[in-house]
Amino acid sequence: MGRGDGSGRIVSPPGADDSDTGILHVDMDAFYAAVEVLDDPSLRGLPLIIGAPDGRSVVSSASYEARRFGVRAAMPVGQALRLCPHAKIVPPNFPRYQEISATVMEIFESITPLVEPLSIDEAFLDVRGVRRLWGSPGEVAQLIRRRVQGEVGITCSVGVASTKHVAKMASTLSKPDGLLIIPGAATQRFLDTRPVRAMWGVGPKAAEALESRGIRTIADVRMTAPDVLERAVGAASAVRLQALARGEDARAVETTRVEKSIGHEETFDHDVDDREFLRSELLRLADRVATRLRRAGWEAGAVAIKVRFADFTTVTRSQTLSEPTSVGQRMGEIAQGLLEHVDRRDPVRLIGVRAERLRESGGVSALWDNDAEWRRIEGALDDARARFGARMITRARHVGTGEGRGAPQHPRAHGLD
Repeated sequence: MGRGDGSGRIVSPPGADDSDTGILHVDMDAFYAAVEVLDDPSLRGLPLIIGAPDGRSVVSSASYEARRFGVRAAMPVGQALRLCPHAKIVPPNFPRYQEISATVMEIFESITPLVEPLSIDEAFLDVRGVRRLWGSPGEVAQLIRRRVQGEVGITCSVGVASTKHVAKMASTLSKPDGLLIIPGAATQRFLDTRPVRAMWGVGPKAAEALESRGIRTIADVRMTAPDVLERAVGAASAVRLQALARGEDARAVETTRVEKSIGHEETFDHDVDDREFLRSELLRLADRVATRLRRAGWEAGAVAIKVRFADFTTVTRSQTLSEPTSVGQRMGEIAQGLLEHVDRRDPVRLIGVRAERLRESGGVSALWDNDAEWRRIEGALDDARARFGARMITRARHVGTGEGRGAPQHPRAHGLD
């Protein structure tokens, strides 16, 4: 879910210039909430919180009416209700969301074969080769918006640009139910006015490091001396960030990936309800998955977790990454974040981490290299494990976890499949 509530919405006028474009980023508007309204029109216009009616659970999504009160994804439901006491809580229906998502993706693929899904509710499209069929990129974007609303019954926002990075920024600005076109010649003008936090892949920590040095806009990034930027984010990241600030992004829409995955999961000796222990286990499993990724020469484009409760009910959650990785620290942090989206707080029997949407390492340069330091550390650990054995090298926080409450009884390691 985006952080915007729609109040800063920017859209293009009819007939806007779409020259030197061809990359679309299409994003459903408040997708989970929109599907609930589609199935129950009496919810239209109400502030909706998608989540379990338990103050300890977290918000999966929220309608724009609720977002205007400050409600955000991953926020505890109890906090969300304090911000918006009159909100209506609706339990999530993930199978239904998957069904609607599949219909939307079919619409995209009927227009162009070059579709790259990012998550259940967003995708990149390359429409440069379908002009004779459907018209210019701006006309294709309008066609998609009409078809999604007419055939599915929900709205989407579309960014049109010459690169993936700018298209995604544009779609975010146009939400909800908007279209923003950035012609190639206007790319630099568009970027310069935006804050560094608007850049896709620049997280809060990176943004804070830049802002603390007075680097607040993308124009600031572009004009900052390289050595100053390097001190803030490191040499490799500084080069990539300044390239993006100049509108340079060579990444293509990827339609094919290696249909394999690498995962590890653990079944506990006793059911576990200690949330911090589960978070620690996710990090440990992510380390194991990442080690195997590096050995195989793969990077993960998505991270998924599996949680099986004492009653054998099993839930999964996944997240597509803005940049692929083989770093256990980042995968572990993502897995821990996904755990917060599991509303149930019942004792857990099994937990697992899986790397999905794999691709070979060493592809197009990353948008943002937050992994550089951890990549060096984990590379050194790989060398140490090769020399002394995998069981001899581990994180300090995992020492001693092989006994007691959470000891794994039947570890199951899943490889390429």
